[in-house]
Amino acid sequence: MDDLNKDEHINEEVHKKLPPQPLSSSKSVFPETFEKIRTSAWITLAILGCTLLVTFYGETMLLPAIRDIISDFHISYSTSSWILTAYLISGAVATPIAGKLSDIYGRKKMVLIIFIIYIIGISVGGLSSNISFLLIARVIQGIGISMFPIAFGIIRDQLPKDKLAIGVGVFSSMFAAGSVVGLAVGGNIIKNFGWHATFLSIVPVAIILWVVIYRFIRDNKAEAETSISLRHPASPKYSWKQTKASVNNASRIDLKGAIALAVTIASFLLGLTYIGNSSNLNSSSTQITVVSLAVLSMGSLALFVIIERRAASPLIELSLMAHKVLLPANIVILIFGITMFMVYQTIPILVRSPQPLGFGGDAVSTAMVQLPFMIVILVFASFFRFHCI
Repeated sequence: MDDLNKDEHINEEVHKKLPPQPLSSSKSVFPETFEKIRTSAWITLAILGCTLLVTFYGETMLLPAIRDIISDFHISYSTSSWILTAYLISGAVATPIAGKLSDIYGRKKMVLIIFIIYIIGISVGGLSSNISFLLIARVIQGIGISMFPIAFGIIRDQLPKDKLAIGVGVFSSMFAAGSVVGLAVGGNIIKNFGWHATFLSIVPVAIILWVVIYRFIRDNKAEAETSISLRHPASPKYSWKQTKASVNNASRIDLKGAIALAVTIASFLLGLTYIGNSSNLNSSSTQITVVSLAVLSMGSLALFVIIERRAASPLIELSLMAHKVLLPANIVILIFGITMFMVYQTIPILVRSPQPLGFGGDAVSTAMVQLPFMIVILVFASFFRFHCI
């Protein structure tokens, strides 16, 4: 009781020393702080949204150039599909690994590192002299996909909950916005300067954006976790061994799962490419190769599931994949993604192929054919997102 009386006495003395606040004033400390947080959140959203816009601007600029790349490198249509496929495989494998690394080392730090890797990739792509060199550049660029879930995590931590839906809508709309800008600009760049310029034109913009991210973006989650760890040391009820084991599990990366996932996707797509490139599907060598790749893909997929079930820190939570709410959504997204990238890959070849197989158009014509598709996605996707808020 004596301690409580002392606390009450101290509180009364503190209140007496504080300057009186007028009752009619509508301003207080909390609204001003909230306004500052909101301002920094919108700045973060704008900067990270620009990373998504610039990246898909670069990806869409390349689409009208596929026919030129086929001609320059003397490759088949099926081989040219790896210009997109290599990018997507690399991104699919790198995304869960980068997400795990961001939990260990911090989100802002990983975004900056991955962005540097992406800048290196587009620089290498602009200097490519053969298809192998270009595919290596595309694999490096694919790692850049992994920064977008991390960037969205930074946005989610900074935006208030009542504004999170708007943040999702704005950030996601940058995908279609970058595609629209890329198609509008890319066709003219390819026609006047060549397809190598589609890569090199992004490099200075990406470097400026990296500097802006380094200067203005803050990782609130990392700062909060550091502050909590300094103020609240580990509880004594946990032994040192238990604490060390939990830290090791949290910081462990499932490399076995990543390798199994990469082998699964790559062998499956290699089989499809081999079928497309083969002139005689009835030959025994072709059938043996296709069957071997199919068996390798199915075996590595089964191995991936086993590894993920036993892993202390799995690459992908399989229980979430099979969730009754998430599973239908993932299937719809998968079907939509397959359809969209089929359109991405086939329309440039159709428009630019000589008659009678195609329309005999140039890079600008290809961009103009695809531009309405991306404008519709931009308009309606943004409309439905904001309408559902």
